[in-house]
Amino acid sequence: MGEAYLPILWVFLIVGAMSAGVIYLAQRLGPKKLTDAKAQPFESGIPGIEPHRGPVSVRFYLIAMIFILFDIEVIFLYPWAILFRRLGLLGFVEALIFIGILGLGLIYAWKKGALEWD
Repeated sequence: MGEAYLPILWVFLIVGAMSAGVIYLAQRLGPKKLTDAKAQPFESGIPGIEPHRGPVSVRFYLIAMIFILFDIEVIFLYPWAILFRRLGLLGFVEALIFIGILGLGLIYAWKKGALEWD
């Protein structure tokens, strides 16, 4: 039984060795001279022009979590769509229940004002 997992172990060992090798080469061969331009923070190649304005609103994170929830819904519905004919009526009902529960969650978030952006 343990022999079935041997290829997976080899993959992990190879990937680990390659990762360690790339990190080692980057440290040994990469430039080490720190200049003022390299020490400045930037985003997307554009230097910052004003200081940070403070913490991000909780609503931003709430909307992000709702987006992730529905993104995961799509991930679960894709295999269902592939096997739609084989699952038959029972699979269709199960998918409807799954979508219904997520729909109720969306309605709840909507009624609570989680989707309002002020």
